[in-house]
Amino acid sequence: MQIDNMYNVGILFLATLLVAKLISVLLFPKPSRKQCLPPVIKSSLPLVGGLLRFLKGPVVMLREEYPKLGSIFTLNLMAHKNITFLIGPEVSAHFFKAPESDLSQQEVYRFNVPTFGPDVVFDVDYQVRQEQFRFFTEALRVNKLKSYVDQMVLEAEEYFSKWGDSGEIDLKYELEHLIILTASRCLLGREVRDKLFDDVSSLFHDLDNGMLPISVIFPYLPIPAHRRRDKARKRLAEIFSNIISSRKSSGKSEGDMLQCFIDSKYKDGRPTTEGEVTGLLIAALFAGQHTSSITSIWTGAYLLRYKEFFSAVSDEQRSLMKKHGDKIDHDILSEMEVLHRCVKEALRLHPPLIMLLRYSHIDFSVTTRDGKEYDIPKGHIVATSPAFANRLPHIYQDPDRYDPDRFAPGRDEDKVAGAFSYISFGGGRHGCLGEPFAYLQIKAIWSHLIRNFDLELNSPFPEIDWNAMVVGVKGKVMVRYKRKRLSID
Repeated sequence: MQIDNMYNVGILFLATLLVAKLISVLLFPKPSRKQCLPPVIKSSLPLVGGLLRFLKGPVVMLREEYPKLGSIFTLNLMAHKNITFLIGPEVSAHFFKAPESDLSQQEVYRFNVPTFGPDVVFDVDYQVRQEQFRFFTEALRVNKLKSYVDQMVLEAEEYFSKWGDSGEIDLKYELEHLIILTASRCLLGREVRDKLFDDVSSLFHDLDNGMLPISVIFPYLPIPAHRRRDKARKRLAEIFSNIISSRKSSGKSEGDMLQCFIDSKYKDGRPTTEGEVTGLLIAALFAGQHTSSITSIWTGAYLLRYKEFFSAVSDEQRSLMKKHGDKIDHDILSEMEVLHRCVKEALRLHPPLIMLLRYSHIDFSVTTRDGKEYDIPKGHIVATSPAFANRLPHIYQDPDRYDPDRFAPGRDEDKVAGAFSYISFGGGRHGCLGEPFAYLQIKAIWSHLIRNFDLELNSPFPEIDWNAMVVGVKGKVMVRYKRKRLSID
C-alpha cells in the first residue's frame, strides 16, 4: 500500500510540473528573436537601379560593397526580385549543402533551356535531373576517363605536329580550337570529329553566341542572336538524330560520351530518347569547353610570365620522362602534381563562372565570422561568387598573386580555412562532375607543349574579358615558339 501511495505521489508531482511548465509557456512566452535582414545595397534608382548595377558588372559591385556591408548583403534587382550574396566559406555552407527543397537551381538556370533543349537538365524536375546527372557520372568514371585521355593525347600530338619548326601563334585561338577538337573526339563522337566537325563547330558557335546577358532575363526575346541559336539547336538535333539512328541500326558501339548517353537507362528501365541524348551532349560540351579552353590559356599565360613556375613544371616533366619515357596516360597525368597546382591556381584567379545561383524555398539564417546572424527570406535568389570569394585575403595570402605553391603540402591554403574555401568548380551537392576531365585535358595539352617546344610570351599579359557570359581572356595572346625536345639530362 505504501509503495502504491509513493507511486501515485510521483505521478501527481510530474503532472504538476508539466502543467506548471505549460502555463509558464502560455502566459510568459519566450520572446522570439526579431528578424534581422541583411543590409541592402543602396541605389539611386529605386526600381531598376539594382538591375543596372548588376548588369554593369557583378564582381565590380562586390568589390565595392563587400568592404562596406560584409559577407552577407542583398541587392534589390527589380520590383520584388532580390539577390542575397553569401561571400566566403563561413557563410556559404548552406548554399552548397542545402537540399533541393530548400535551395534549388531550376528556377535560376531555366534560361539554359532554349540552348540545351527540352526534357533535360533544367527543364525537368529534380528527380529526373538527378538521374540524368547519374548518366554524366557514369560517363566520367575512371575507366572512361582513361580511354578519353588516350584520345586527348592523340589529338594534341596530331594538332601540334602541324606547327612549323618555329613561328608565332595566338595561343588563345590555338587552344580554343584544340579543346573543341578534343571535346568532339571524346564527347560528341567519331562521326562528328571525322566528318562533321566544321558544321557542328559552326552550329555550336551560334549556340554560344546566343547566350547573352539579356538571355538570362529574357531567354526567348526575338532578337537575331536568339533566332540563330534556335536554328542551330534544331540543326544539331537533326545531326545527332541521324548519328544515333545509324549506330543503333548498325549495332556498333563507340567509347565516347555519346555512346554512354545512348546506352543509359532511367531507374524504371526507360531508355534515353534521341532528344535527351542531344540535350545532354550540348550541356556537357557547354559545361566543359569553356572551362577547359579558358583555363588552359590562363595557365599558359602565367607559366610564360613566371619563369620559376615554368622551370618547376619542366623539371617535373623531366622526372616523369626518366621514369616513363615519352608515354602519357591517365595515371602519368595524375602524377603531375606541380602542373596540377599551376592549373588550379590559374582557375582560382580566373574561374570562368563568376556567379553561382540558387532560389530559396524557405526562410533560413546565416551567421557571419564576427557572430552577426542574418535572416534570408523565402523567395530570394541566393548567390555566391567564385571570382570574388577565391581572392579573400583572410583565406589566401597575397590573394591577387599567382602562387601555385599555396596548394602545396604544408600550406594547403584552400583547406586551412575549411570547406568551400576554393569554389572554382562549385562544391557540395552541385559540385562540377567534369572537374577530373578538365584537369586531365589541360594537363595533356601542356605536358605535350612543355616537352616539345620553347615558348615565349610576345604580347602584354592578357586582360580579363568581363563582357563575356563565361568570363575568359580578352584579345589575343601572342606566343613565339621553337620546336625543341625537352632534355632529361
